[in-house]
Amino acid sequence: MNSNQGMMTLLGRVMLVAIFLMSAVGNKIPNFNGVAGYMASEGVPAPQVLLAGAIVFLIAGSLSLILGFKARVGATLLLIFLVLATYFFHDFWTQPADAMWVLSTNSQVKMPVQQMEMISFLKNLALMGAMVFLMANGTGPMSLDNKRTSKQENEMISRDETAEAA
Repeated sequence: MNSNQGMMTLLGRVMLVAIFLMSAVGNKIPNFNGVAGYMASEGVPAPQVLLAGAIVFLIAGSLSLILGFKARVGATLLLIFLVLATYFFHDFWTQPADAMWVLSTNSQVKMPVQQMEMISFLKNLALMGAMVFLMANGTGPMSLDNKRTSKQENEMISRDETAEAA
């Protein structure tokens, strides 16, 4: 293993989950009622219950990936969040082709809503791909899962060597 691989892997995990952790702590928790109201307006059933669940999934999934502890479970939580958020909030296929998004600080800047939602949809699709990758491959070096697996492998090798010597 390259000496930088562990640190780069940890840094990559922190960078990957920053969006999820900050979404929960910086937006959803302090603006709980406003976010729940927005969710209701988008057709999300039981928005307060699902928002509380989303916050748990975001925080638990993020911490799981940062620590590399039960990371496949954490990636699964974030994948579930992404699938539901993408379906309810980035449904570009339902947007009218002529609807425009106007920049609040400069009304001259206009973007098609359908295009903006497609960009957000594709961003979430990329994040889903990252979660599937982590579910398949784990979090790599500098993770509690990897440390636990290495310890178990070393114990098995030691037992095998002891059995062969006897």
